[in-house]
Amino acid sequence: MIHWHAFVLVLVAGLVAAFGTSLGAVPLFFVDDVRPRLDVGLWGIAGGLMASASVFGLLYEAYKHHSTLLLTGGGFVLGALLVVGAHKVVERMEYSPEDMADADAQTLLNIFVVLLVHSFPEGIAIGVSFAEIARPGEVTGGIHIFGFAIPILAFVMTIALAVHNIPEGIATAIPMRGKMSNAKMWGAAFFTSIPQPIGAVVAFYFVKLAQEFLGFGYGFAAGAMLYLVADDVLPEGLEAGEELPENTARAWLAGGTVLGFAAMIPLIFVL
Repeated sequence: MIHWHAFVLVLVAGLVAAFGTSLGAVPLFFVDDVRPRLDVGLWGIAGGLMASASVFGLLYEAYKHHSTLLLTGGGFVLGALLVVGAHKVVERMEYSPEDMADADAQTLLNIFVVLLVHSFPEGIAIGVSFAEIARPGEVTGGIHIFGFAIPILAFVMTIALAVHNIPEGIATAIPMRGKMSNAKMWGAAFFTSIPQPIGAVVAFYFVKLAQEFLGFGYGFAAGAMLYLVADDVLPEGLEAGEELPENTARAWLAGGTVLGFAAMIPLIFVL
């Protein structure tokens, strides 16, 4: 039986990650824009963190649990396909952040459906990373808090996605600046990532329910994360630097990616 307190912790972790999006809106309270080099660098760092956490965290966990290549690989492919499908759905539905400025209830519902499809895979990675949560006496390792031993991977994945959400929050808030108050802009940015804690709780429930398919869950989350990095995060980074010379934008993006990836390498020594 899964204790309901564990679900609360997973939900809070998802909300912490989502908070990164609203944090990205805060600089726009004081300036009209964010320097392109900084924005590109942040996208690179986010991509590096997510990629490294997927390799040294999720896939390494599957290896530690002696999951078969077929099970983990199948999950990996399906995770990537989920993101491909999500992108196809989002492309067919018209949505832009400024639509939330004067949206009625029906418009907000439509926007939420788009955001649910877009952000849900990121929440899955958080939920899967909590799969090994247990009571302190039941396992060794992890970080003991609120009566649970929380896997280090869960903290790492939450931080990685929170950092990823910061430049996403900047990109979301820029079109809204001047069209709504700072408080509403902050709230709208946070709203765009609300599906993440929902995805986290759903994924956590299923991996706890079927422990024998844990390797599939790790592979699924890693596939979704790595495809997001390749098809979403890094291209977004280049787009954020479109005002810069191409070589400069690529250099800042590459530098941020290497920095983010390297920051997660010690993970393999502590998990």
